[in-house]
Amino acid sequence: MMKKLFRFLPAALCLPLLPLLLSAAPATPNPGLKYYYPVPAADPALTIEADICVYGGTPGGVAAAVQSARMGKKAVLIVFRRHVGGMTSGGLTATDIGNRKAIGGFANEVYAHIGKTSGFKPSQAEDAFIHFLQQAGVTVYYEHRLKDVIKEGNRITTLTFENGNSAKAKMFVDATYEGDLFAKAGVSFHVGREANATYNETINGIQFRNAHNFNIPVDPYHTPGAPNSGLLPTISSADPGKPGEGDTKIQAYNFRFNLSNAGTRIPFPKPEGYDRNRYLVYLRYAQASTTKPIIPFQLHNGDCNNTGGFSTDHIGANYAWPEGDYTTREKIFQDHVNYQQGLAWFAAHDPEVPDNIRALVNQYGLLNGEFPETNGWPHELYVREGRRMISDYVMTEHECTSQKIPEDPIGLAAYTMDSHNCQRVVIDGKIRNEGDVQVRVPQPYSISYRSIIPKEAECSNLLVSVCLSSSHIAYGSIRMEPVFMILGQSAATAASMAIDENTSVQKVAYPQLKKRLLADSQILTWEGGPTRTVIADTIPKGIEVNYTQASKTGDWIESASGNYLHDNDEAKGTKTITFTPDLPADGNYDIYLRWLKHGNRATNVPIELQYPNDSRSLTINQRTQGGWIKITNGTFKAGKQTTLTITTKDTNGHVVADAIRFVPVQ
Repeated sequence: MMKKLFRFLPAALCLPLLPLLLSAAPATPNPGLKYYYPVPAADPALTIEADICVYGGTPGGVAAAVQSARMGKKAVLIVFRRHVGGMTSGGLTATDIGNRKAIGGFANEVYAHIGKTSGFKPSQAEDAFIHFLQQAGVTVYYEHRLKDVIKEGNRITTLTFENGNSAKAKMFVDATYEGDLFAKAGVSFHVGREANATYNETINGIQFRNAHNFNIPVDPYHTPGAPNSGLLPTISSADPGKPGEGDTKIQAYNFRFNLSNAGTRIPFPKPEGYDRNRYLVYLRYAQASTTKPIIPFQLHNGDCNNTGGFSTDHIGANYAWPEGDYTTREKIFQDHVNYQQGLAWFAAHDPEVPDNIRALVNQYGLLNGEFPETNGWPHELYVREGRRMISDYVMTEHECTSQKIPEDPIGLAAYTMDSHNCQRVVIDGKIRNEGDVQVRVPQPYSISYRSIIPKEAECSNLLVSVCLSSSHIAYGSIRMEPVFMILGQSAATAASMAIDENTSVQKVAYPQLKKRLLADSQILTWEGGPTRTVIADTIPKGIEVNYTQASKTGDWIESASGNYLHDNDEAKGTKTITFTPDLPADGNYDIYLRWLKHGNRATNVPIELQYPNDSRSLTINQRTQGGWIKITNGTFKAGKQTTLTITTKDTNGHVVADAIRFVPVQ
């Protein structure tokens, strides 16, 4: 056992001292809550040699290293800081899966070792990762920061590190959240959101939606109603852009802190340089709400995430992270620490915060016993999105919706196409967040092998298990920790086969790769059909308006189980949504409405149809019928002279607003 534990110490610090041998973590002094900090130079400098070198201690990196060793290859795992497991051991334990049956291979082993797929402690996850690394005999090098990548032609030969060590291998895996290795290797990548037009998508680019937003009007100016007084902190004065346009903005980061209401909880710390002005938007929002307290983050035992319009997501503060050097990232890291610690302190202690909110927040604190190096605060910043490789196959919305199925699958993903907000702006004199998208996929879908390998001309011995080739919105679904393990295992399998076949990763024979993946319990295709209700589009084409194009009053909620709005069965009579079609010509039209039926829906939803010189009132039943339903027919004028309004007055259940379609009658 001592021999195996010895592998986990930094090469320059492998001293024959018993206390050091009893730890699977670095023996260097605790740096505290930092991303980047000085480490001793290797003395002497070592050349680490392996068959497969994995850079990045994420779950995808652990999976790749373990699988490489299981396939008989000498594997090393090189880690930037002091821990393995990325976000799974760094706070994200409310695991985003989508469909449990889509998880195969090594990921299943990890969750079986932990004993559950969600709700575990971060330390349990790290113990599991260390267990499998030790079991496989993988050497782990902690606190190694990539400095340069040396290539001969299109092959990587050597990685050099800031501490003076270097690594040589036949194959390499980039398992970082940022794509640092492939970027230094000269592989093409993208940062930010593509326009919808780039890959013929519908929910990429700039998106103005209602989830995680301000559900009541909040004035953005220091002096309410006075633009000349300037914007409150956290609000951007930049042009927000138009829906569907691309930009270089990325979804917000945060820390997934683990909270507890036990008596042993650690009180929220007040950060150095605390600035209450950073939270004036939240204060104004909380004070404006008259129906329910606006809590600035989830409050329960365990992993607590961002929620609502102003929360732990530090919107707009991370744009420089993906391509930033380590010093730049450290500044961004500390800014996120200050912001989130300050928010928790503000909500718990500021006298202007409503009493009921302060009372609720003060019932919780940091979970004692987790993250002891950093006094209960997570050591890992949730980098939801960094660089994304551009290879010969780009995963897009079309794969996520199973409209396009790859011919070379290496695993499944199943979670919602999920982007957190990317900017906080001013629209019509009110604060709005922009960028949040939550659209479920109809069923688990396959990920292409070609999406984890670069173009051969750029690099022939590198695989990318985290920052794979995908559009922004597709990555929003793929970027889940179980999927990273699935892709890491598949990447290592392909790397091992490339070594055995003495070929490039691009020329690995897929039939043989598929055979080995299946033998290792990977799940490559989904045979179970749709796993949620999908509305078939069987009606004729026409002039369609969906809820994102409609005008709304009141607090509509964007559903997490489908692409529509609902009234949450609350505040009846205060919510309306008006659809205005742009009709191409005068004529006779059939009018269809779309909604998903459910037992909690209203049976008496009022519809108001307004058109020149007339109006019409209808009532629809959303409980016992659904889909595309024809509700009426009539003769209407060209242009935007007709409106259809759904209201919630006196309704006896949830009211759904999705889309309308005017179909010309021949």
